[in-house]
Amino acid sequence: MNAQQIRNEYLKFFAERGHKVIKRASLVPQNDPTTLFTGSGMQPLLPYLLGQSHPDGVRLADSQTCFRAQDVDDVGDNRHTTFFEMLGNWSLGDYFKKQQIEWFFEFLTEIAGLDPNRIYVTAFIGDEKNGIPRDDETADIWQEVFAAKGIEAKIVEIGSQENGDKRGINPGERIFFYDDKQNWWSRGGGIETTPIGDPCGPDSEVFYDFGDENHAEGFGLAHPASDSGRFVEIGNQVFMQYKRLDDGSFDPLVSQNVDFGGGLERIASAAINSPDIFKVSVLWPIIEKLQTISGKKYDDNKSSMQIISDHLRGAVFLAVDGVRPSNKEQGYVMRRFIRRAIRKAFDLGVEQNLLAEIIPVIADIFNDDYPEVAEKRDEIIEVLVKEEKVFRQTLNKGLREFSRFAINGLTGVELFTLYDTFGFPVELSVEEAQKQNIDLSKNWRDEFDAKMAEQRQRSQTATKGVFKGGLEGQSDMHIKYHTTAHLMGQALRLVLGDTVAQRGCNINEERLRFDFSYPEKVAPEKLQQIEDIVNEQIDKDLVVSFAEYPLAEARAMGAYGEFGDKYGDKVKVYKIADKDGSIFSLEICGGPHVSRTGELSEGSKRFKITKEESSSAGVRRIKAVLA
Repeated sequence: MNAQQIRNEYLKFFAERGHKVIKRASLVPQNDPTTLFTGSGMQPLLPYLLGQSHPDGVRLADSQTCFRAQDVDDVGDNRHTTFFEMLGNWSLGDYFKKQQIEWFFEFLTEIAGLDPNRIYVTAFIGDEKNGIPRDDETADIWQEVFAAKGIEAKIVEIGSQENGDKRGINPGERIFFYDDKQNWWSRGGGIETTPIGDPCGPDSEVFYDFGDENHAEGFGLAHPASDSGRFVEIGNQVFMQYKRLDDGSFDPLVSQNVDFGGGLERIASAAINSPDIFKVSVLWPIIEKLQTISGKKYDDNKSSMQIISDHLRGAVFLAVDGVRPSNKEQGYVMRRFIRRAIRKAFDLGVEQNLLAEIIPVIADIFNDDYPEVAEKRDEIIEVLVKEEKVFRQTLNKGLREFSRFAINGLTGVELFTLYDTFGFPVELSVEEAQKQNIDLSKNWRDEFDAKMAEQRQRSQTATKGVFKGGLEGQSDMHIKYHTTAHLMGQALRLVLGDTVAQRGCNINEERLRFDFSYPEKVAPEKLQQIEDIVNEQIDKDLVVSFAEYPLAEARAMGAYGEFGDKYGDKVKVYKIADKDGSIFSLEICGGPHVSRTGELSEGSKRFKITKEESSSAGVRRIKAVLA
């Protein structure tokens, strides 16, 4: 069974068990100040796992595209990618451990065709200090499902990963208890860092054993939580069954949730019993095309081909979700990934038309399962091919700058400037220096690596607050700016025309940032009009309310929602209107918001636009404050 079949069968499997299949959320979170990208299947569902009711009910399933720029340095081995799909199913106060474990095991073994003898699982060892018992319930259920297959499943306590590295595993052992670093979920990480008032609980990870021949040296003895390559995690079941109280203790939740996430590529890799996920059907056609255009074999050029296929796959979906290459935030990360792929193509001898060759292959892989890829196919190709042409020009400019920098030798700082400012790969700089007998300063390498480390940190924290598994943006000011965004979006459409479309929104406690489609700089007098309209609505103390509607009905009633599809077939529609029912704004949104616009002026605050600038081609950006 290939990856596409596994995805479709998974969604069918859970739909038959009462789950509503919801659409994937955008890779660019809307109105979420805490992260640049959707980095997990859980992330878009967090408000509902934390207590908010979901319009599609208590059983949900999806396949969520995810992007983790922070994993860029791991790409180039056989199991890590920055872009991936996460299969997910959720129970919001409905079924719990037994059904979840039995269903997932059934799917893996009966539908996806995995060998049950190669499946190993983990559970939480408990925490005596905090009064949380060992999760014997989970272990017992696993023993039952293995026994039904005639498989011995001994239970063993490991504790820490370090203990596992020293101990390894013994014959017959299949269920392993680990500590909270491995098998506890909370928005804060471990038990001690679980936020007060938050739901939390143990999890149970599922691993596939690719055989001892894939256990890399230097990792100690093999065990499931090791990173050696023998055991690869293919799914994680989070059981939210506790709540942390004000005194730091933990109490059982009345309503318990299940959150499951499984890597599509990894499950597909296990289905073909290959530890190399780049050989699965949503990646291998890209590798095949690279072999064709380069005339080189994958086995001899794995790292370069893996990086190219991963990065360009991610770039395609970022483009589908509205990101365009730029020097800021998501666009900056996208540009870095595209250019890194182009630079790696140099290693293969591909120096022209890389994206024109590869992007159509990627589009073909996803056309049938993601209609938005088919709809935007030509646009995506145009955008990405244009970026390659720009970068090729940049490389030519970099060669000229190289000559200027190299007059007195080259330091690591100068090599980084050539790379970061002019896009000139350090490998090319070194080769060029060798050709021209130009001296490099004395591991320069240390200086260059230090500057690269700084850049990676900037990429990971390009917004003030990084997603750490939780909804950080829920303070009073976040909520106020969220409502202000609705007022400003409508004011923009009133002043600049109905063709204005939201292209992004980022909020923190200090300001609102709003991206929108518009072909030119917004004139100062128009910015003043927008300000005046927003402040007028604040002064009117309009009522902010919401109701749930089927998506089609919400559209028919005129609700604005550039990103409405991500909420599924049933959506929340927020209305901002005066007491006589005259509507100023009607918009699809997940919330939360203030109850009246007058709350935005508390403390004598006024809405003020502080900056208007270009975000990317055809997209403008406004920054504004309540001050």
